[in-house]
Amino acid sequence: MTTHDPQHDGEDHGDGSGLLPFEFVQPSRLRWEWGSRVVDDDETTLQGIWRHTGSSWNLSVFRVTSETVVVRVRTPVGRERFYEALQAEAQSALSRLEGATSWRRTA
Repeated sequence: MTTHDPQHDGEDHGDGSGLLPFEFVQPSRLRWEWGSRVVDDDETTLQGIWRHTGSSWNLSVFRVTSETVVVRVRTPVGRERFYEALQAEAQSALSRLEGATSWRRTA
């Protein structure tokens, strides 16, 4: 994901760069219409919601299939970006997210 910078654990650079304490190898950015439909599906499971402590960025992770997740990043002005990633990558990313001091789990 383009919002990762290992030297800036959670510093907001205005455009969201540097906020996430992890990086997916090959995330697929989803169109807003498709991403919002996928996360609202009855068979999609919310795995967690995190809020950035130094800003109002939010991150939600949804299990879509046994092999894939969708990550929703919500900007301070309410825009949503959706990314699809492998479940295996998400497990590692969630561990880093849990350990990051700049993110707090809210759900």
